[in-house]
Amino acid sequence: MRGTRRRSRDLIPRRRRALGLSLLLATGLLATACGAGPSLRPGVAVEHPHSGGVPATTAPAAPAVPAPQVPKHDLAWHDCATTTFDQLGLGAAPAGVIFECSEYATPIDSGGAIMGTFRTAVARARVQQTPAGAAPLVLTSGSDRSAVATLAGLVAGPAPAALAAHPIVAVDRRGLGGSQPIDCLPADIRHRIADAGQFVPGGADPVDAMAKLSQDATIACQDFLQPYQSTFDAAHAADDIDALRKQWQIDKIALLGTGNGARVALAYATKYGPHLARLVLDSPEAVNTDAATRTEQRLKGAEAALTAFAQRCVAVNCALGPDPRAAITDLVGKATAGQLGDLSAGALLTTISGFLGDPRADQTAHVTDLADALASAGRGDRGPLTQLTARETAAVASDGQFVTRCSDSQQPATPARAKDLENTWGTQYPVFGRVAAARLMTCTAWPVPTPPPVPATLDLPVLVLGNTADPVIGPDARPSVTGALGVAGARTATATWEGWGHPVFTHSACIQDNLTAYLNDATLPADGSACPA
Repeated sequence: MRGTRRRSRDLIPRRRRALGLSLLLATGLLATACGAGPSLRPGVAVEHPHSGGVPATTAPAAPAVPAPQVPKHDLAWHDCATTTFDQLGLGAAPAGVIFECSEYATPIDSGGAIMGTFRTAVARARVQQTPAGAAPLVLTSGSDRSAVATLAGLVAGPAPAALAAHPIVAVDRRGLGGSQPIDCLPADIRHRIADAGQFVPGGADPVDAMAKLSQDATIACQDFLQPYQSTFDAAHAADDIDALRKQWQIDKIALLGTGNGARVALAYATKYGPHLARLVLDSPEAVNTDAATRTEQRLKGAEAALTAFAQRCVAVNCALGPDPRAAITDLVGKATAGQLGDLSAGALLTTISGFLGDPRADQTAHVTDLADALASAGRGDRGPLTQLTARETAAVASDGQFVTRCSDSQQPATPARAKDLENTWGTQYPVFGRVAAARLMTCTAWPVPTPPPVPATLDLPVLVLGNTADPVIGPDARPSVTGALGVAGARTATATWEGWGHPVFTHSACIQDNLTAYLNDATLPADGSACPA
């Protein structure tokens, strides 16, 4: 990056602060307060196998799987329920839930190539009934949103069944949530990235504009982060989780990865497989696929989630009227044409998709909140929607997410391919398609990273969860993951939830029952099991 360093100093004088960050990182960064996020929708505790399901293997195989262990040397936890829930606008923390935060030191590079440590933020949730001797389940949401936010979303609703059996410990990825945030993008570049896909009469094609922004953003962040710019990928996130295992002084852990966090969990299985006692992949991101394929998978899920949202909106007589989807499509068209003031189509769609993928689970209130804000904007009052946009942008589109997502990105699309997809996706996915095509360029200038690792061998039963209306990952990613695990020798079983949202374990008590059974004795449900919405 020496060539880009000179260029970035000319473009961005404020890069001088990079030295300050380097000194902080080298001596150990102080984490900010634990981040927060979403809430729980209790599912119906009913399970029925899909007609093509294969019954789970019973007693003989289960005892051979080692159990996760209870920490011998725990972290210093402190209550952070009020702080966390206030940050997320979730109101008072529910009675009976114990929500605590802590932090621990992780090597910047476990191989020793770069000295120094980061500070990593964690949160732990349990309830009064959680057995004192129950082994924790470690949770990572990867780069999708703060893992602490996902955990807060789980506990914000009625007390979830999963916590009655095991405490859950969420680990924020580097640059996200309570872990040291990354502030590498100049404000104007950050704003223009958020507006990706916006049509400007007489201006550059949105794809070309985004490709130029990718160059500017990459220069800014690479320069700001050096010499640590290559330490924000999934493999380093897996190292941070293993640093927690070492802090606990135990040999075996249980790990749950949601969305992009499944990529981190697979990296952990690759590097530290012998230390895994349980592995759960909830709505896992596809492996060994190109950027356009992964994006189209998300588009399918986002459009399906929007359809489900619209149906629920009609059922509760929401403010968007008899055809909520048409009202939203009209609003996106207005934003694209610049008729919503400074609210661009890109920012609006980030708000909608972020809201649909929020782990909070009170979906009736969830639907009403979004519908009211969108309807107000349609009438000319953008205040509620502006507040919602600020919240969702902070949750899913921070500088840390730009860096971590680009650090994992593989097989980017070319500008020519993205331009072809503008029209194709604009027709097939009329709400999200055109902006998604432009955003294919977001990471094109980032140095192509080492492919995220996938285990070559894994002698472990793996529970895979998912649904069809997932706005974060989409419905078609799971087969690539289960296929890779099968090649590695792992036994897998998939349980799906028939509702919409992400991830499924925060929304469905039925899924949580399957999760708890697996954590207790490695029992997999029948492959193809389904839980009703």
